[in-house]
Amino acid sequence: MAATLIDGKAFAAKVRGQVAEHVARLKEEHGITPGLAVVLVGEDPASQVYVRSKGKSTVEVGMNSYEHKLDAETSEADLLALIGKLNSDPAVNGILVQLPLPKHMNEELVINSIAPEKDVDGFHISNVGLLGTGQKSMVPCTPLGCLMMLRDHHGSLSGMDAVVIGRSNIVGKPMAQLLLGDSCTVTIAHSRTKDLPEVVRRADIVVAAVGRPEMVPGDWIKEGATVIDVGINRIERGGKNVLVGDVDFASAAERAGAITPVPGGVGPMTIACLLANTVTAACRAHNLAEPEGLTA
Repeated sequence: MAATLIDGKAFAAKVRGQVAEHVARLKEEHGITPGLAVVLVGEDPASQVYVRSKGKSTVEVGMNSYEHKLDAETSEADLLALIGKLNSDPAVNGILVQLPLPKHMNEELVINSIAPEKDVDGFHISNVGLLGTGQKSMVPCTPLGCLMMLRDHHGSLSGMDAVVIGRSNIVGKPMAQLLLGDSCTVTIAHSRTKDLPEVVRRADIVVAAVGRPEMVPGDWIKEGATVIDVGINRIERGGKNVLVGDVDFASAAERAGAITPVPGGVGPMTIACLLANTVTAACRAHNLAEPEGLTA
């Protein structure tokens, strides 16, 4: 069986197009321009790249981008003061503090200082609790992107057997909650799961988010299953640095019904969903209808 390729890059472009259309309607019909504030503390090269990409994407869909770059020596108190100002600024609908933060800062304290309704990363403890109890919340971007692709491929997910490999607060746990919300039967597996291969083999949907290069071989995959590979791992192969996922793509693609590649799968969806969350936050702030197809 040759698996269908789930093209995250193309799907992300579609999502950005939907966001741009909704932003244009908000401007024309209500005079509202959604705004996203991104805060970067320090000089981490990868974080700088992410922040530039987020800012560029925000402007491309017609939203306002507010970038705040702080020195690595900035005090925690000064960062919290900035977040407080952004919380009270009506022009800012979404706030994202780029992680990791310098070691002298408490990440949990900083994340939970963001107003929950502006927490477009979906990391605030209030949003975690709302998601876990099936209530309206801001949803973490990567799991939301995975859910969108699964819905697009399958339509209804009701009754499907899903295995999420990985139990992180950023991907694994919220992914499981979203799949439960779509009436899947969900197992959260991890490195200590007994007989992990057999657990994975029964799944109609496999979401791999463990951060281990090619940990999941093809013979773990049920014939016809859908595989969503969240992992992005840099390894050396043939004298070159290459990016691979948590799934051995070549062998898994021979058994899966559909699979995301790495790169070009889940990765592009993360920023697209950040933009979608910002539009959703703007709509909720003004008691307007939320964009269809862009929320959980």
